[in-house]
Amino acid sequence: MTGKPSVLFVCVHNAGRSQMAAAFLTTLSHGGIEVRSAGSQPAEKVNPSAVEAMAEVGIDMSAEIPKVLTTEAVKESDVVITMGCGDECPYFPGKRYEDWVLEDPAGKGVDSVRPIRDEIKTRVEALIASLIPASA
Repeated sequence: MTGKPSVLFVCVHNAGRSQMAAAFLTTLSHGGIEVRSAGSQPAEKVNPSAVEAMAEVGIDMSAEIPKVLTTEAVKESDVVITMGCGDECPYFPGKRYEDWVLEDPAGKGVDSVRPIRDEIKTRVEALIASLIPASA
């Protein structure tokens, strides 16, 4: 990787897990990482329970819109993270691929989404530490 690292989060509908991960990475990296999210079958809107759970920790996802996964998005990303939903991503040598197995928040209320949100935050913090060297 040269310059600012870039990360793509992928799940089928791009409405819950990948949106929360992208929002956490955008917020917690303070612009130090380029962030994308997409899905192979994007939903019409972001999961309202995910939006509510993120608002509880001060992150507004209400304006986000699910996006379709493109080969270009994968090509332009240094790290591609799928969200344990069996999604297929184009493969390009030299990229870092990870699969985060996370419960799907689809159809769940905010009480059930909070633990998923908290697990995503923990994983995003570890991702940031692996991509951005700690300042001296």
